[in-house]
Amino acid sequence: MTIAVEDRYPTRTAAPTAPIPRAEPAVWSGSPRGPIDDTTLDSYDAKGFLTVDQLLGPKEVAAFQSELARLRSDESVRADERTVVEKQSQDVRSIFDVHRISGLIAELAADPRVLDRARQILGSEVYVHQSRVNFMPGFTGKGFYWHSDFETWHAEDGMPLMRAVSISIALTDNYPFNGGLMLMPGAHRTFVPCTGATPSDHYKESLKEQEIGVPAQAALTDLATRHGIEQFTGEAGSALMFDSNSMHGSGSNITPFPRSNIFMVFNSVDNALTDPFAADSPRPEFIASRDFTPLG
Repeated sequence: MTIAVEDRYPTRTAAPTAPIPRAEPAVWSGSPRGPIDDTTLDSYDAKGFLTVDQLLGPKEVAAFQSELARLRSDESVRADERTVVEKQSQDVRSIFDVHRISGLIAELAADPRVLDRARQILGSEVYVHQSRVNFMPGFTGKGFYWHSDFETWHAEDGMPLMRAVSISIALTDNYPFNGGLMLMPGAHRTFVPCTGATPSDHYKESLKEQEIGVPAQAALTDLATRHGIEQFTGEAGSALMFDSNSMHGSGSNITPFPRSNIFMVFNSVDNALTDPFAADSPRPEFIASRDFTPLG
């Protein structure tokens, strides 16, 4: 039995509602010293994201590329409910809970280069809320519409507050033209409620193409006009860390150059999930972990 907590961010409403100013900090007080320097931490606080050049070296990138190829070609992994395939091509799009499937990726989650950055931003011990690997093939890779991850994690998983951080580690070069992630710097300070009730088992469709839990075009236009748009680019081995409420999305990849990445979400142990705020039941454990054991 979970304990009911205040809903600071009502969403999935019947009628449009006004944006809500963020109540929590992006960088939490009491943050321990870590690998992020003060200037970069201040920039993260202002923009809601930061980049790390060459988080992984070339040999590490090659090892993880081989691991992703192994997972992608494993028929037992493809048949697992944790694997999401594209609607039309049936290509593997994502493999969730991957730190429990791959020992190599489990080691990466606990690597101080990753873990200590998450602890430093969130000011506490952390656990893995979600992990996955993503594939965007050349020519046919589909994008993902603008959204705030926190809106979904709050509505469907029961995450109370904006005290989580994601890291996307590129295993291929990210160019401006092959569907790289776009973000609105500073928009993490505004929560945009979405309209429409959450259907049962919504995750089965939303992981392929999200239609419920996406902001209205007017709200997106306002945010983009006020904050602008930046895109994550960089060589394989570079990483992007971004706040749970960052407004972000990606375009389709019609170039010959595929993209793949390892994606992990760290949530503060002081921000454990409760009952969903706008869904009948929580999403499965492999999408939203309810094991709040501190990592490391």
